[in-house]
Amino acid sequence: MFMKKPNHRVFDYTPRFYDPETDPVERKKRQLGFRSQRKHISRKKSPMLWIILIMVIIFILIKLGNFF
Repeated sequence: MFMKKPNHRVFDYTPRFYDPETDPVERKKRQLGFRSQRKHISRKKSPMLWIILIMVIIFILIKLGNFF
């Protein structure tokens, strides 16, 4: 639960006798500017940050509870 999940591996296999220069689909993709792999890096917040934040809020509520 608190451990980092492993990322998925990217499968990139080019056949031996495949020539992307002669492939009409690949040529269209290159002309239109599509990319085969988009790398999306998302930063996930650490669960330790949330735990510390909750503990600070509980501490503040306990301190303010003594004044009432």
